[in-house]
Amino acid sequence: MTVTRDDILNTLRGISLPGGGDLVSRDLVRALSVADGVVRFVLEAESPDAARQMEPVRAAAQSAIADLPGVTQAAVALTAHGPAPKAPTGPAPEGPPSLKIGRHPTPNKGPQKVTGVDRILAVASGKGGVGKSTVSSNLAVALARQGRRVGLLDADIYGPSQPRMMGVSKRPASPDGKTIIPLTAHGVTIMSIGLMLEAEKAVVWRGPMLMGALQQMLGQVAWGELDVLIVDLPPGTGDVQLTLCQRTALTGALVVSTPQDVALLDARKAIDMFNTLKSPVLGLIENMSTYICPSCGHEAHLFGHGGVREEAERIGVPFLGEIPLSLEIRVAGDSGIPIAAGDGPAAEAYAALAARLVAGGMA
Repeated sequence: MTVTRDDILNTLRGISLPGGGDLVSRDLVRALSVADGVVRFVLEAESPDAARQMEPVRAAAQSAIADLPGVTQAAVALTAHGPAPKAPTGPAPEGPPSLKIGRHPTPNKGPQKVTGVDRILAVASGKGGVGKSTVSSNLAVALARQGRRVGLLDADIYGPSQPRMMGVSKRPASPDGKTIIPLTAHGVTIMSIGLMLEAEKAVVWRGPMLMGALQQMLGQVAWGELDVLIVDLPPGTGDVQLTLCQRTALTGALVVSTPQDVALLDARKAIDMFNTLKSPVLGLIENMSTYICPSCGHEAHLFGHGGVREEAERIGVPFLGEIPLSLEIRVAGDSGIPIAAGDGPAAEAYAALAARLVAGGMA
């Protein structure tokens, strides 16, 4: 029997909420996807406090969906947008506050700490297409599930993908035209240039505007108290990487690569860039490492295997782990519920990666 979207919604209508209504009538269901018996969706609360109180409801919804005929796996995550900003005191400003993202950078004296943030980890790659953004979002969620206070900054200015991967779309508030109130999802505080622009609008900026936008998203966002801020960098070795390393007190970088030689060639360039800029490389991650056929269980190494581990040993940095190549990871990212928010082998791989960073004092 094949489960349908209507089956899911009808079941969720039977789950009542405190104060009346149900999950569907109160319009709390987001990013619902049904594929090959795997059901994923997000319950969106009004605030982080409300989300915490809804954990029993989330568990009940996940259990009810998992019991439906035709469902092989159910993953339900809680998300919430940040609390509404307090009304400003004093005389009302003339017109609504306006925050312009993408200006020339302002000078500062050497690398600066981000207020309230203990550690800053850059997730980098030498080339595109190796899954760096997927690793960033899932690592952030995995760290949050292990009790860390985590922020995620999408610094890929030209190709921001974190809003889609994390299931957020609202424009962040700016009560005074200077401070940006970030969004929250899956226990992670999020900021992306993609949240400040129209969804299909291209960013056509020169280097100085990129540098200014990064500086704003680091310094003007109300990140709160964080144990770690994950920065999802664009691929390559350009202006954004240079700005982050020179202007921010960066704890270190995690370099993501697939095992194939072509990807490793570019990963070495990223490692050399961080060494040149005196920013420590904390470890290497092998993504798309192993593929397990869901039909027969055969293990294949489509991009090779072990190349990143060998590279880490060669240059003397930690090898942090292997992430499998999995259809579930792709589907989860497209649906806005990172695979690390659920259970299964891929989620366990990210949990192990997060645990290794926590145990090593890196996160």
